[in-house]
This record gives sequence, structure tokens and C-alpha cells, in this order.
Amino acid sequence: MTANPSTHGVGPSRLPLPLRDGFGRVHNNLRISVTDRCNLRCVYCMPEEVTFLDRAELLSFEEIVRFVRVAASLGIDKIRLTGGEPLLRRDLHRLVGMLAEVPGIRDLGLTTNGILLAEQAQALFDAGLRRINVSLDTLDPVRFRQLARRDGLERVVAGILAAKRAGFDPVKVNAVSIRGVTEHEVVPLARFARAHGLEMRFIEYMPIGADQWERNKVYFAHEILEQIERELAPLVPVEPAAPQAPAQEFVYADGGGRVGIIASVSRPFCHSCNRLRLTSDGKLRNCLFALDELDVKGLLRGGASDDDLAAVIRQSVATKWEGHEINTARFVKPERTMHTIGG
Repeated sequence: MTANPSTHGVGPSRLPLPLRDGFGRVHNNLRISVTDRCNLRCVYCMPEEVTFLDRAELLSFEEIVRFVRVAASLGIDKIRLTGGEPLLRRDLHRLVGMLAEVPGIRDLGLTTNGILLAEQAQALFDAGLRRINVSLDTLDPVRFRQLARRDGLERVVAGILAAKRAGFDPVKVNAVSIRGVTEHEVVPLARFARAHGLEMRFIEYMPIGADQWERNKVYFAHEILEQIERELAPLVPVEPAAPQAPAQEFVYADGGGRVGIIASVSRPFCHSCNRLRLTSDGKLRNCLFALDELDVKGLLRGGASDDDLAAVIRQSVATKWEGHEINTARFVKPERTMHTIGG
């Protein structure tokens, strides 16, 4: 049911304080997983065999929008839809349209594996989506199947090009860099992005998949940059659009495009993190690597007021830890894998 001040309490508009945690970080970014289902089985994200949630366990579009309205009144102004694979959620463009109309939301994006993007890109753009990230780790069909455990490279590429035609600018391509697996994919992907006017982003391999964490598989940011400069063209660092942006941004010295590096392991950006995450089954997490989460779905379906929802959001932010501690002996790998959290 959509939020209604007359039936859901006074409403959080009387709570003017920003969503600031104990370390001074102000939160304005909410990532929403709309499904745990996926049509790939990427090795760094999920196991080959998996049991997905029943549809009834997922938050409805109306429940998501109600939560976003409350969050927006507390200062959340940036939304990113994720999965699983979000384009598997039927009529996703309708949710995009609903979220685009929420007062205060100024930035609406989506992360997808691209398999279904060619068919949906225009409808998503027309509904109000403006930012899109497509995951693509290789341009080699054999390597693609090795990583994704499914075929589909041609469909992903077609989806990326369809997004460009639909009007998305920039289209960002995300590649996970894994030592011993994808080092040789860096330059071909960077060339592909330059040729098609895309922004290429390389992400360090992180301990969030189904397999045991192996730090020696991290292909580090400085190695990626050195490889691009050695084999393609020099890079010049640029200031990010916002200090909270997770990617270090570079442009080619010859003006041939932009590269981003997300160095979650070698250069954690926890000190400026401004993100919360809502899982597809309605749990609120204050970190990708969080070990605790708060139940939102129970509140939404149990008659809670908007003030109740606002209190849970504030509680999640207030209890956020300083950082994920991947680089310490204290790090504990979450039980949830990426597909159940939201990319």
C-alpha cells in the first residue's frame, strides 16, 4: 500500500536531521534489490545450484515505493536498482516510473548483466531511468561461459549498444578483475569501451561470492592502471563527481574516454560511504559486508507507520561500523552471497 500520512502516522517529515552515522558520514544513497533471481551464475557472485525466493517473499513495487518515500524524506536522493538480475522482475519499467515520481529522488540508476537489456532499454529510459551499469567481464565467449557458467555474451553486447541508442549517457561497463582469470581481459574491454563511447569500470575481486575468500585472486587497481597505460594510452586522474563516489576516475590523455577503478580491497572507501541496501526480501543493510540487518518487510506488512519506518532507517545508519575490515584478521565473510544482497 502506498504511503498515506492520514493512515501511517505523522510521517518522517518532522525529522530534519540528516542520516549521519557515528563516524560523521551522511547517507543519501539507497541500493534496492528487486529480485534474487538471475539468468547467469557468475562464479564471484553465487553458487551454481541455488534455491530462489518465492514471489510472495519479495517486496512489491508498492512496498518499495512506500519505503523510498520515507527514505527520501530523510535525505535519500539517489536510488540504484539491482538484483540478482533486476530485468527478470516483470514490468520493471513500471517501478522505475513510480520511483521517478517520488519527491526528492534526483538520481535513479540500475545495474544489470545486460542479457535482457536490448528488449527493455527503451522502456526503462522512457520511464525515467537515466543511469545504467552493465556487468561484462570479458569479450571472449569461452571465458564468458567460464565466468558466468552460462552463454550470452552476444546478448550482453547487444544490450549495451541498445542502451546507447535509447539515450543513456554514459553507459558504464563494470568488469570484475580476478588474478589468474581476467588480467588479459582488461585491455580488450578498455578498447571496446573507447570505441563505443562507454565508461569502463574495473572492480577488484571481493569476498562476497559463494566460494572461500582467496585474497591472492585480487588483481589490484594499480596493476590494472599500469596495464592500460602500458598497452593502450596514458591516463590522467580526475576528481570524482562526488567525494562519496566509490570509483577513482581517469581520462585518457588523448581524450579517448574515461576509466573508473573501484578498489574495494586495496583502497577501501569506507570512510566516505553513503550507502544503505534494501534486499529483495525486505532486509535493510548498512554495508555490503554487514553481519546484521533489520527487517523492513515485517514492518511494511504489519501496519507500521512512516515514523516506524523512519526509525528503522535511522537505527541502521546509527549502528553502521567504521569499515568492512577486509584487510584485517577481524574480517568475517557474510553468509549472504552477492545475489541475495544486491549488487
